[in-house]
Amino acid sequence: MSPTAPASPFTPESMAALVLLAARVGGVVLVAPVFSARTVPVTIRTGLIILLTLLLHSAARSAAGPRSITPASVISEAMVGFTIGLGAALVIGAAEVAGEYISLQTGLSGAALLDPLSNQQSAALGTFLQLFAVTILLTAGGHLVMLDALADSTQRLPLGSLMAPANGLLDLASLGGTLFSLGLRLAAPVIAVALVANVALAVLSRAAPQLNILQLAFPIQILVGLAALLAAIPVIGTWLAGWDPSYADLLGRLAGAPGAR
Repeated sequence: MSPTAPASPFTPESMAALVLLAARVGGVVLVAPVFSARTVPVTIRTGLIILLTLLLHSAARSAAGPRSITPASVISEAMVGFTIGLGAALVIGAAEVAGEYISLQTGLSGAALLDPLSNQQSAALGTFLQLFAVTILLTAGGHLVMLDALADSTQRLPLGSLMAPANGLLDLASLGGTLFSLGLRLAAPVIAVALVANVALAVLSRAAPQLNILQLAFPIQILVGLAALLAAIPVIGTWLAGWDPSYADLLGRLAGAPGAR
């Protein structure tokens, strides 16, 4: 007897799983770092969605769970993909937010550069920390971790048995709050040093009124802020390189969300 041939993804009974899986993969590719960069052509992203959908179709179809193509099911699958991608984009966004905070505190908020990933202008330090985070993410194999999480999600969260859209929106909204709090934590050492420098300059201006403190404050602020950032870069890089546990915890909370059924 000849071995059973693998199920084709183009049979009528597998089309529902194929469409739902494409919605999940599309959610990841649309928001995940590097994959969603504007420098990546749309044709390449579309081809990546098709390729990953076909590669993961067999594993996703073998998992249990009712599958039907409805607006709610497609939205739910897309939200799961968004969450998987946002879990990694959160790290990149937090680094950029940290750069924005540091720019405000050191007087470099007016120095703007064109961000090559989004084709928009942003603060120079924000662009620097964002590119630094992307480099660390790729060096640590973050893109492979995201693809592995996508493949694992087809078993832990079978197609058609996902959380309700309302709960998914709450999870995505909570990620926004985490973004700003994480960015503040990354920028906290530099902000603290800049605050101490500002207080010292204020005391100096009171102790020696004859000094033109306005001319001295700006270059001192920048120098102290950049020196503190240079000292904090190894610590920030170490945290970015070890982002896997935080990412796994986020995906674990998604899999055990109250809205999952």
